[in-house]
Amino acid sequence: MAGWHRVTSLSVGLLLLLLSAQSTGRPREKCPGDKSCPSTRPPVVLIPGDLGNQLEAKLDKPSVVHYICYKKTDSFFTLWLNLELLVPVAIDCWIDNIRLIYNRTTHTSSSPPGVDIRVPGFGKTFSLEYLDPSKRSVGMYFFSIVQALVEWGYTRDDDVRGAPYDWRKAPNENKEYFLALQHMIEEMSEKAGGPVVLIAHSMGNMYTLYFLNQQPQAWKDRYIKAFVSLGPPWAGVAKTLRVVASGDNNRIPVISPLKIRSQQRTAVSTNWLLPYSHTWDKDQVLVQTPTTNYTVQDYERLYKDIGFTDGWQMRQDTEPLVFDLTPPGVAVHCLYGTGVPTSAAFQYSDKFPDVEPTVVYGDGDGTVNLRSAIQCKRWVGQQKQPVILRELPGNEHVDMLTNVTTVAYIKTVLFPS
Repeated sequence: MAGWHRVTSLSVGLLLLLLSAQSTGRPREKCPGDKSCPSTRPPVVLIPGDLGNQLEAKLDKPSVVHYICYKKTDSFFTLWLNLELLVPVAIDCWIDNIRLIYNRTTHTSSSPPGVDIRVPGFGKTFSLEYLDPSKRSVGMYFFSIVQALVEWGYTRDDDVRGAPYDWRKAPNENKEYFLALQHMIEEMSEKAGGPVVLIAHSMGNMYTLYFLNQQPQAWKDRYIKAFVSLGPPWAGVAKTLRVVASGDNNRIPVISPLKIRSQQRTAVSTNWLLPYSHTWDKDQVLVQTPTTNYTVQDYERLYKDIGFTDGWQMRQDTEPLVFDLTPPGVAVHCLYGTGVPTSAAFQYSDKFPDVEPTVVYGDGDGTVNLRSAIQCKRWVGQQKQPVILRELPGNEHVDMLTNVTTVAYIKTVLFPS
């Protein structure tokens, strides 16, 4: 949740901190130098979270929102993460290009007329190692984990690959992605002579669960060795309520929350990640105003009151996708951060929703609430494969990707002693 990694639709990438967490030591292969011998390294597929991979755009628009905006481009350019676009005035162009338009009849979303969005680098790691193609530290995402894998003998784009996707949308609109993911996993497994390890972060865990729930058990037994889940928002996150209500600029002063809100609301994935009733108490107030209290049972009314009824349709479209939290049917390693103040509820003045709220904090990793992250514990005993939970005290949602403890744990999954 990215993620957004975030689970907001802008700035996790802007707030990524540079922490070096590279592990050393190379496991010995059983038959080094013999190319006919199956590798002792299980192939790895990385599945990013919300905002967790690059997006590119090509324009041929009938109109623009500001005279400085490009109306037509000859080729694709980086839309996310492009720091040059996230500044006053230019951000208006960015918002108009990256927003989605929801069709209430077909229950699908699409880019504005004349905007062609593509996901670069499927099967490669570059678009999720660094969200910013210039590889500035501010956009570092999966780099530390990939670099550690390389030090252990892996090769980028060969036995460690990325599976980026259009994170603006939920799984119901990304069917081609899941088919490509299935084929890539099968190809990597056949080449290596053994099953694949999936490593997902944030919303990527929800995507991975959805994918695994669609596969026959025989397929999972053959092709999946383990599923490493980092910062999973299994039951959604409270933070998304603020995003849809009043916008969230993640304390970046040059960006207006209300301005970015217009784009954040259109991301179907944002509405998919609202807190779920199977985990949040039905009478717990999540959004409070002088006249109304909103709980998980009041989303329809909330969307109506904030003037965004399309959001209620998006929620209904996506809520059932992994609502039951059906066990994935593979070995699960669930790692989650604790001890970081995490948005749990929001209190608004009478200017709701066009005002910044007072935030009530609880436990979690700064993005994902603890109660949501630990829902993988319900799979213990529900499936024959092991389910292991690992708490990471003090680990922030995105920083856990560069944490030595995280990297070391991944190594134990890949190379059990």
